[in-house]
Amino acid sequence: MTTFDVTLSDIESARSRIAGRVRRTPAFESREVSARLGRRTALKMEALQLAGSFKVRGVFNKVMTLSEEDRRRGLVTVSGGNHAIAVAWVAGTLGLDALVLMPKVTPRFNIDLTTKYGARVELCDDAAEAFAKAEAYQSEGRLFVHPYDDPAIIAGHGTLGLEFLEDIPDLTHVFVSIGGGGFMSGVASALKAKKPSLTVYGVETVGAQTMTEALKAGEPVTIRATSIARTLGAPFATHRTIAAVRLFLKEILLVEDEPVIKDVSWLLQNEKLLCEPAAACVLTAAETVASSLPPDSVVGLVLCGSNLSLGDLDAWRKA
Repeated sequence: MTTFDVTLSDIESARSRIAGRVRRTPAFESREVSARLGRRTALKMEALQLAGSFKVRGVFNKVMTLSEEDRRRGLVTVSGGNHAIAVAWVAGTLGLDALVLMPKVTPRFNIDLTTKYGARVELCDDAAEAFAKAEAYQSEGRLFVHPYDDPAIIAGHGTLGLEFLEDIPDLTHVFVSIGGGGFMSGVASALKAKKPSLTVYGVETVGAQTMTEALKAGEPVTIRATSIARTLGAPFATHRTIAAVRLFLKEILLVEDEPVIKDVSWLLQNEKLLCEPAAACVLTAAETVASSLPPDSVVGLVLCGSNLSLGDLDAWRKA
């Protein structure tokens, strides 16, 4: 079984490697969210990151570790969401050839952003077919950039955790969303390495509880996601990311889609920030446990992305 193999040194090296290529997104205490939760609360505004999410951190770190020869081989990846958009952004920035394999159910908004930023898109029947095709392209010479099960990707994501603690050093409880687990793994490992007393909660939505099901089974299992939080809908977790959950998380909180949609609108209204459901869900989850936290707690919410079609938001609110 794979153990967790990303260290604080890996994350600090990633930070140096990607410096100047990604934004150091702001973090600040929110009066509105603090009042709602009844605890001092700080927001990490990663929804303001380049290409709309944290994903560029990991992808830049991965690509910057490659030799020029490997980069010339071209990239291939599987994603219907933020990883696809990030790979396209990085490839477009660095002048690389990138192919993204997407399930046919991928929203047109995500497909358009991916092609706009510089990648070619090939649609597949589902994620399983996409991963199989990725293996075929890899055997033909392309470099496969896994969306979450890669130490370099995870280390890049961990740079967010370093920033958050530097800006809000008295954090006591942090909430971070989980898809396949790469983002959570990097952020949680950085936070716990720098401040072992800090408590980290993972958050999933019902219908995208990839990690919850893996923990129940004691190993990765394949799911077919149904949640509106599409960017949390990874088809499976991995042994590496499961190991990170066991090392770093207090627990995983599951929340329903309906209150998450309401919190997308609430954050837009109150914080003037557009967050996708995969980001807003941490607010929804934090509210379920905030009253049980010590009164002097300092809560941190990682708002991880903003790649959301306003058309989708309108449809969800009317449903």
